[in-house]
Amino acid sequence: MAYADQQMSGNKITALIIVALIHVAVGYALVTGLAYSAAKQILKKVTTVDIKEPEKPKEPPPPPPKQDTPPPPVVAPPVKVDIAPAAPVIETVQAPPPVPPPPVYIPPAPAAPPPPRFTPKSAAPKGNPANWATSNDYPSRALREEREGTTGFRVTVGTDGKVTDCQITSSSGTPELDAATCDNVRRRARFTPATDGEGNPTTGTYANRIRWVIPKD
Repeated sequence: MAYADQQMSGNKITALIIVALIHVAVGYALVTGLAYSAAKQILKKVTTVDIKEPEKPKEPPPPPPKQDTPPPPVVAPPVKVDIAPAAPVIETVQAPPPVPPPPVYIPPAPAAPPPPRFTPKSAAPKGNPANWATSNDYPSRALREEREGTTGFRVTVGTDGKVTDCQITSSSGTPELDAATCDNVRRRARFTPATDGEGNPTTGTYANRIRWVIPKD
């Protein structure tokens, strides 16, 4: 055993010396740069392996695409036409009732005035109206021409009973007779004045006619 141990220890020492020498040589080669190219060539030969990939078999070209055959056209069945269509249904819709108009406001009638305390009276002549114009008042020209006629008149009577206005309502056909009628009535006619519902005197009217006749001798 001792011999074996000595032999193994000697081998180890030899191996260590060789490894040390290799390291020294490599270090020197690295320093000098000489070992770099040599190592490169050695490494190239060692590491470079030409690996040729097996050639893949060529795939046959794909067949040309099949042209799709268009489907046959679809023919629709003929449409049955009803020659005598059914009569349309008419629906009667009742119209809504008319909207009543809005109520019309009718104002109440005004209150009737209170009845008068007195009955209104119109103007009344004092005396006989025939005396307002006499044959002595006949206009001389109308007398010479022998003109006659009837003149209608209407007078306005004031609150004092006197005539304030005279108007001819129907002519006698002779201007002189018409003018004489109003002149004599204004001068001679007197009236009881008209009164209102309170009994107060008020303005009134009076109408009459005078007939002019040529006196006979």
